[in-house]
Order: sequence, then C-alpha cells, then structure tokens
Amino acid sequence: MADPTSSERLLVTAALPYANGPIHIGHLAGAYLPADLFVRYQRLKGEDVAFICGSDEMGVAILMRAIREDRTPEDIIDTYHPQIRDNFERFGMSFDYYGRTSSETHTETTQDFFRVLDENGGFDLKTDEQLYDPEAEMFLADRFVIGTCPVCGFEEAYGDQCEQCGSSLSPTELENPQSTLTDATPEFKETTHWYLPLGELQPQLEEWIGSHPEWKNNVVGQIQSWFDEGLKGRAITRDVPWGVPVPDDVAERHGLEAEGKVIYVWFDAPIGYISATKEWAAEQGEPDAWTDYWQDEDTRLVHFIGKDNIVFHCLMFPSMLMEHGDYVLPDNVPANEFLNLEGEKLSTSRGWAVWLHEYLDDFAGERHAPDLLRYALATTLPETKDADFSWEGFQQRVNGELANVFGNFVHRTLTFAQRYFDGTVPPLEDPSEADRAMLDRMAEVPDTVGAAYEEHRTRDAVFETMALARRGNKYFNDTEPWHTHESDPQACANTIHVSLQVCAALSILFEPVLPSAAATLRERIGLENVRTSTPDDDPAGAVGWEDAGAPLLPAGHPIPSGPDPEPLFQKIDDDTIEAQIEKLRDRAAERDTDPSSTTDMDYEALSDNISFDDFTQLDLRAGTVTTAEPVPDADKLLRLEVDLGFEERQILAGVAEQMAPGDVVGLEVVVVANMAPKEMFGFESQGMVLMAEEPDGTFVPVTTEAEDGSVVR
Repeated sequence: MADPTSSERLLVTAALPYANGPIHIGHLAGAYLPADLFVRYQRLKGEDVAFICGSDEMGVAILMRAIREDRTPEDIIDTYHPQIRDNFERFGMSFDYYGRTSSETHTETTQDFFRVLDENGGFDLKTDEQLYDPEAEMFLADRFVIGTCPVCGFEEAYGDQCEQCGSSLSPTELENPQSTLTDATPEFKETTHWYLPLGELQPQLEEWIGSHPEWKNNVVGQIQSWFDEGLKGRAITRDVPWGVPVPDDVAERHGLEAEGKVIYVWFDAPIGYISATKEWAAEQGEPDAWTDYWQDEDTRLVHFIGKDNIVFHCLMFPSMLMEHGDYVLPDNVPANEFLNLEGEKLSTSRGWAVWLHEYLDDFAGERHAPDLLRYALATTLPETKDADFSWEGFQQRVNGELANVFGNFVHRTLTFAQRYFDGTVPPLEDPSEADRAMLDRMAEVPDTVGAAYEEHRTRDAVFETMALARRGNKYFNDTEPWHTHESDPQACANTIHVSLQVCAALSILFEPVLPSAAATLRERIGLENVRTSTPDDDPAGAVGWEDAGAPLLPAGHPIPSGPDPEPLFQKIDDDTIEAQIEKLRDRAAERDTDPSSTTDMDYEALSDNISFDDFTQLDLRAGTVTTAEPVPDADKLLRLEVDLGFEERQILAGVAEQMAPGDVVGLEVVVVANMAPKEMFGFESQGMVLMAEEPDGTFVPVTTEAEDGSVVR
C-alpha cells in the first residue's frame, strides 16, 4: 500500500452530475459530500489539493429531452448547469473548479485524447449494420427507436431496454422497429465505429487493481465480477447529432466521414476532469500547471463516485489512460453504495427524493442549515452497503448530537468563561487527573480522525469527532464547575481552561463536516490565523490539523463571544419534520395517482387498464438467484438460476450491461413463473424476473423478503 502522505500533490474528482435535473441527497451521499470532507481535511493539513468537478452535458438523454420539449440541447444544459453549480455552492461544496463538458476546452481535450489513442493503435474499427431513419436522415440510437421486445413480446420497447420486462436491448434486436422521430420504418445501413479493446487490456487492469489491496471491498468485488465475466470491446463513437464530434483528421486517416459521428458520453465524460483542470490552471494564471496534477507521478489521483459508476472509473477510464500513456492512474476510487429514503429506494419519478435546492429553501431560516444536512448525511453514508435517510433520523442527529452534545458543550463553556472569568481563558494550575485525561484524549483525536479520513471511513471520522465533544460534555459534568466556582475556584478555572482548549480543537476537527458552524465557533473563542478548508486559504504560519490536539488558547486570551452567547445550533421542531414527511407522501401519492402531473424526470405513461381476471392469470412467485453468468454471443443477457423453493428455474434476463453477475447472485426476486418457455441463444428461458426501470435507465430489481416459492399477489 502506497504511503498516502508521500505525494507532492493531490487531485480529487467528484463524479460529473448529469445536467438534466437537480441534485438530491442520494447524489450527495454517494459522491459529493464524502469528497468534500476528504478534501477539506487535506487542506487543513496543508496539502496541495485540486478539487475538480463539473456538469456532464453530452449524451442521448439530453438530446431526447430537447426534442420532446421542442428545445435545443444547449437550452437544456444551460438551464441545469447553473442550478447545479449554485446549489453545490450553497451546500458548502468547496470545489477548486466546477466546469462543464460543453466548453471549447473540453471538446479540444477530448478530441486530442481520442486522436492520440487512435495514433497509438489503441482502437479497433468495426463496421456493422444499424437502424437508419431515411426521413430524418440519421441513425437511430437507443430511444430513437421502438419495437417489439424479443424477450417478452412487449410492442413498445425502446432500443436500449424494455420497460415491460427490464431486458437490456440494442436497436437492431427489436422486432417491427419504428422511428420515434418520424414514425418511419427504419432500414439497415452500414456504419463504422471505434471500439476500445477492453479484453486485450484485462491483464494490465487486473495487475493494476491487484496492486491496491487497500481499496474498498464493495469496489473490488464489483470489478472482479467484470473480470470473471471477461471484458469485451466497447464502442466509443456513435451516430447522433449531440456530443463531442469525432475529429475530421482521424476519420480521414481511415477513409471515413466524421460528419454525424460523436464520441460516446462514457468516453468523453471522465475526460471532463482533465479539461476542467486545464481551465482551473488557466484561471490561476498558470495554464501549463494542469500537467503537474495529471502527468506527474508525484500526484495522487482519487475519484469519488457512486456505485453505478464503478465500472467506468475502475475499468473504462483507466484503460483509456493506459492506452494514452502520459497520465497517472487513479490511486483510489472510494465508491459508495446507494442511499434509501424513509425505508424505500429513492425514486425521482415518484417524487420520493429530497432535492437539495428544496432543502436549502425550506431550511433557510435555520442556523447553519447546510451543516445540518451535511452532518446528518455524513453519519448515514452508504460506505459499504446501502443506507437509509429518514427525517426523524435527521431530527435526532441535529437535536440529540449537534444541539445537545456539541452545541451544549460549547454554550456551557463560553457561558462560564464570560460569567466567572471576565471573558478570558483562565490559567491552568495543578491540573487534576480528570484535567490531564481530557487533554490527553484531545491530543489523540486528530490522528484518529485523520486516519479515518485517509482510509475513506468518513462516518468513523465524524463519529470520532463527535465523540470528543461528548467526552468534553462528560468531563464538564464530572468536574461540576457550577459547584467548584465557589468551593474550589482553581478547579473551576481548570475545567473552563481545558474545556476552551477542547472547543478550539473541535473548531478545527469539525471544519470538514460543519464548515459554517466551525468558523462561527472560532470567531466566538477568538481563534485566529487558522488554516481553513476552503481553496487558497493557507496563511503563513497558520494553525492546522496537526495542531488541533495541542492547547491553542493561552491563559488570558480574550473570549469575544459576549456575555450571553447564542447557542451554536437550533433544535428542529416536530412540525418541521412532519411537514417534510408530508411533502414526500403527498408528492408520491400525486404521482402515483395522477399520470398527468409534471416532473423534471420522465416516466412511462400508464398502460391500458386490464381486468382483474387478466391479472390473476399471472403466477408471480418469490425466488432467490443462486447463479448468474454471461450468455455467449449475447452482450445484453445473463443466464440466471432461480430457486423457487419447489424447483430451480433457468431464466435469461437482459441486465448484463447494467449489473455484473456478482451483483445479481443472492437477490430475492419476483418471477413470472407461468410464462411460456422461450428459446434464446441456445438456452431455454423458463420465466421472467421482474425489474423496475428508473427514468435515468438504472435497473432496480423488484425484490421481496418472502420465502422462496411464495405467491406474490
């Protein structure tokens, strides 16, 4: 394991959010908040850090939305990019630079990267037939074509997946295809595309992954599933009118026309980290400095992402960097799992989500409102498995920990300092065993918390920080200064002296998760010349993380909090929480019952009504997936063995592009058990596994906790 402190500089990226909708708490808990806490901690240490992010603005989904709403793709991204950027800022995200992939710099950087890989022989060229709309004069990718699903027979399946059975498809697999642009019957037409030969790079990738035993198990486990399946070449260009254009000179080198061909969004999006770093360096007046962070071995590169991006950041992007040859490889990719909400999966289509902009507006009157959500999420991060956010849990974290523990300790300490010591730090003389034990514990905490941040155990880091505040409260109670100020004035002075030192330590140690409250606390105790966690704020000789365990306030130091210091945090009342829960329920109910209601996310219209007798013809059974493996010559399918309790069934499921085999094994699923067997690719599929598909294309298994074989009604 490499020494995490040995590098000269640190480059941290957070996954580029897609510029087609607002940010919700699932995004924050998955990639953004953990990254911000890690970066703020590193800045407090005085490390050379560049924290880079930006909006992902390419891809078919944006083009589809633009066509549907009779707008341009530029209009779509120009709506959401500033919203996302501004709400990140309101939340306290401390990016050094937040860019966008529609910029000229990004186009040039992506095309240059593509050009180098082509010159290095890093691509394969493949020609095949794809669907083409002769009236629109364009190839039909993904959702520009509908037709009959070859798996279940649903007649309105899209070219990338079937919403009826959840199968992942390609446009050429559809029966009776039809263009969604003109309703024309498409024809087959030859087209040539560039492919990244992932299979050839698998040995290098396996060796590289194997050199990082410190990576999180959930990340390595998913990668290993892909390795076990065997990596395959992946297309990196497509024929659509929105995206980074394939360079003319590269196409001409192969005797091809570049017109109408763009670079696939999965290829160009991670290059957005590079282009944003270039723009940041130029903004600093050092346009060539970006190479220090991307092409110097003394850089440590860390990608913060969610679970659904593991394959792209641990296999695809590293393959691109390897093929290029001039770039450093990621040192770590600490991906998080998914965050649920009130015991249910987040669903943007149902409105079952807490949107960041709504939270910031609804809680604008609360003291340190962004910090409250930052803390509640930081203590609920899905670091190794899915976690759940609830509004009652949020209230408990704010009231029971921020207000009653941290805030209470600070308030009592400042009140006693003002009331009995003229607003100054009293001297420490002849300290008791309790005094020394408290100072000794304070001295240990920076290393303990720092190790947790370094190892991407963010929840532990926050818990350990709060544990110091809790220990301070206990120390305050045990030493009883409300008694000793009369019976033993020096003992009282010692208690307040030590408690003020703990407050000073907490004002630094809480900075990553509570930047607003920590700054307020430093103001109240008069702690100045402190290295903060924001970009470019490292004054000479400043106090930093390494100093937080030592006494920082000398005897006689003035405490400017005033005679009646305001509590650091306000408690959240029950009515506020109930209003948020009701908002969730009302929105979900509205969208469940009123298909005409509008939403920023798209969802499928309801199908025609069926009779109860029609429904009862379906025999739905609970089952457990015991085996999952790829189907030869079928990139979209996995062969599953499902235990129905009374028998094992072989079922082909079209989820291979969304889920690795290892992610499917063990799932407790719902099976259509009386579906007629269907022969596909040499296998008999003996049923269908029900899958739900979110508007963003993510497949969510319909799961159950019932015993295998139980009837689902």
